[in-house]
Amino acid sequence: MATGFFWDEKCFWHAGGNYAFTLPIGGFVQPLNGAGLPETQEAKRRLKNLMDVSGLSDDLVTQTAPVATREDLLRVHPATYLDAFKNLSDAGGGELGRRTPFAAGGYEIAALSAGLVVAAVEAVAQGKLDNAYALSRPPGHHCLPDFPNGFCLLANIAIAIEAARAKNLVQRVVVVDWDVHHGNGTEAIYYDRDDVLTISLHQEGNYPLDTGAIDDRGKGAGLGYNLNLPLPAGTGHNAYLYAMDKIVLPQIAAYKPDMIIVACGFDAGATDPLARMLATTETFREMTLRLKAAAQEHCGGRLVLAHEGGYSEVYAPFCGHATIEALSGSDKHVPDPMAEPLSIRQPGPRLDAFLMGEIDHLASLI
Repeated sequence: MATGFFWDEKCFWHAGGNYAFTLPIGGFVQPLNGAGLPETQEAKRRLKNLMDVSGLSDDLVTQTAPVATREDLLRVHPATYLDAFKNLSDAGGGELGRRTPFAAGGYEIAALSAGLVVAAVEAVAQGKLDNAYALSRPPGHHCLPDFPNGFCLLANIAIAIEAARAKNLVQRVVVVDWDVHHGNGTEAIYYDRDDVLTISLHQEGNYPLDTGAIDDRGKGAGLGYNLNLPLPAGTGHNAYLYAMDKIVLPQIAAYKPDMIIVACGFDAGATDPLARMLATTETFREMTLRLKAAAQEHCGGRLVLAHEGGYSEVYAPFCGHATIEALSGSDKHVPDPMAEPLSIRQPGPRLDAFLMGEIDHLASLI
């Protein structure tokens, strides 16, 4: 068996406009050259190109997947939302939520993006692959059942979990969201349930502005099964790994899942335009290795990574390559071209001590 890599060129054709960075154009906000929003195809396409050039793609089971079916989507999203999305897509595109524009055919592309994650989860759950990576676009972790936001149009990971559960392939799942923005969509879907443990490591006060607090722990049957770890701006390599070791891995061990799924954003990378963190390629490599070991110990190695954010077109591909190197065990290594300056810019011992103290404080509140 091997590591699966699920992707499709059509996902790179998702398009939106009417924004300059994250601001709607108009008034004093001028249009930008190019797509407008920072969520473009380029960072993802450059990751795939880098894998092809390095030879990493040759070490993976590379494939596409069918679109997620309406039945799959209805397990998470109400028919009223899906119908509105499809109708606007067929009419040439538009926007239904907050910062989620799409062009003609956007519905089908979003369903394909979700389908890549569905297929990856199913293949790993069935034992056809050791683990898998889904290069899904548009992303999904911000999408609520009836409201898209933050570039996310369908809740890709939740759709995949519920599709696998409908086939009795999984019962208990941990979702670790290391995208720099709070995984508010996944949180909302599972907030009152105990069959999915959601853990979000994110930059405090970034996006969304009104979610992601440490004391949001779930409700009803889900009380205690939602965990937010809001990290200070400037958190770097050592503190990210400390948070994994101090909080994330013990939570996974206590929960004993059937599968671990990662909402895999690279926007905590040090050069990302939408965040102020200092993660490096080695941060993502080491977090992947830790979760791979946890999956081997607790759930037969069943681990799936679904691509979320990451908006540095130059640096995010290197973070992704390091992650997939670690996931697959490939020796097709690509050096980090920014390793030297980013090592110098990492927090020093005193700031690391402060950051780890903040993580200790978060641990005390769980």
